[in-house]
Amino acid sequence: MAHNRSLDETQLLKAQDLFIGRWGEMGQTWGINRTMAEIHALLYIAVEPLCMDQVMQRLNISRGNASMSLRALCDWGVIRKVSRPGRRRQFYESLPDVWELFSIIISERKRREMDPALETIRQCRAMLSGAKGQKTPATIAAALARLGEMEQFMEVTNAIFQQFIGNNGAGLTQVASVLLQSSGREG
Repeated sequence: MAHNRSLDETQLLKAQDLFIGRWGEMGQTWGINRTMAEIHALLYIAVEPLCMDQVMQRLNISRGNASMSLRALCDWGVIRKVSRPGRRRQFYESLPDVWELFSIIISERKRREMDPALETIRQCRAMLSGAKGQKTPATIAAALARLGEMEQFMEVTNAIFQQFIGNNGAGLTQVASVLLQSSGREG
């Protein structure tokens, strides 16, 4: 029986490694540090909280890299520190709810990317609106119109985002459920 457990543990480690590797690659394409994404994946798939030493050993990373990445993941809100009775070390765990994780990640991306882009669009429109004192050249009028359309699109996107992602992702869960039902696939 111990032999089967060993095979099961080996399969678990292989599955974890595959997930961790793919999550790390995906994180990179999203502009997230690969190690940070791999640590998140490890904590998500490990199920049990892990201490920094366990994370370092499992992913073969330095203490500094582990410390900075764990701190950043805590700042994002996708992992949290947990205490273990009778243990002095700090342990970490991923949020288990995938919808909540998705909502947090999307919120953070919106704050870091969409909000500054919208502010830049507004600044550009203000700069070009100043040229209206004279007869506005067609190129400026066209640029103003395009920037206005982009601003409107981003404002609508932000409103939709707030509707679906707000309230801990309840709106997103409802929309996903409706979409699955309408396609004949219930989750």
